Amino acid sequence: MIKRPRFYAVTVLALAGLAAAGCSSSSSSSTGTSDVSTTSPSAAGSVNLSSVTLNVGDQKGTGAEAVLSAAGLLNTLPFHVTWSDFTSGPPMLEAMASGSVDIGGVGDAPPVFAASGGEQVEIVGARQTNGDQDAVMVPKNSPITSIQQLKGKKIAYGSGSSANYNLLTVLTKAGLTTKDVTLVNLQPALALAAFTSGSVAAWDIWPPYVQQVVAQDGARVLATGSAYGSPYSFEVASKAAVANPDKAAAIRVYLQTLDKAYVWAASHPSSWAVAWGKAAGLPSSVMDVAAKLDATTPAPITSATVSSEQNLVNQFFAAGLIPTKVDISGYITSEFNDTVSGSS
Repeated sequence: MIKRPRFYAVTVLALAGLAAAGCSSSSSSSTGTSDVSTTSPSAAGSVNLSSVTLNVGDQKGTGAEAVLSAAGLLNTLPFHVTWSDFTSGPPMLEAMASGSVDIGGVGDAPPVFAASGGEQVEIVGARQTNGDQDAVMVPKNSPITSIQQLKGKKIAYGSGSSANYNLLTVLTKAGLTTKDVTLVNLQPALALAAFTSGSVAAWDIWPPYVQQVVAQDGARVLATGSAYGSPYSFEVASKAAVANPDKAAAIRVYLQTLDKAYVWAASHPSSWAVAWGKAAGLPSSVMDVAAKLDATTPAPITSATVSSEQNLVNQFFAAGLIPTKVDISGYITSEFNDTVSGSS
């Protein structure tokens, strides 16, 4: 994990305006979502955001720092930011549960595993995807041409990651279970090495790794999650940070700014591809495709969001992959919905 401290200063007048916005969180509860937690943290007076430090988790597959920078919004954040890099969502949420990370972007599955494990985290923001992000890949010269042919084979994946859910749904649709294959739990760098060396028969992974192994190694896509995967990715915060008025005010500004950056990225895929490629260390031939497929749209937390995530809980529990069938509504809040452009 690499930490990169940043500091951003603003004028007193700007701080006053942002603090007022950060403390006016009660209106975000009025979204018609009775099954979502809407308790707002109490705040006494205005928040001086220049004295707040927000610890943000980032990863190669989300590129929050990179997209903020590319959109020209990184230096507008009116508080201290400490960025911490993670290989995937699960270790990020583990760090969040320990108190070293306040907020970070992950896929659909990490919050489910964290909640089932009793970790005190909460979904505070959502983005809708096209479902094509994660994919089951096989090497260039593999004789495997269908998911059914993976029976008895080794498949690399990240336990608790979005790839975990994608693989579960892909196998289920093919009439297989996770017991019909040998799951090899590896973080992306190790999984890439195992995949390219032929140590595993397949790999379930997300952008930009999908595009990397296709462009550089001639890998083939067997299946994506577009037909049956979850349509969401999330911003998740620690419950302690959400309950802290100063942190909550910073989270509100961060979410609003990040949403603007992702809207910019979706409408400027070529520019975003260049910036994301520099951050990920990958060429434009890889990132041009990844940026288009990975485009996301900020969305408010609604009952549909909760239902979708509860569906993941139910499926993971039925498959014996999580220990507890939790009520996910206790790990989602709509209090930051007003950070999404056009939301009430």
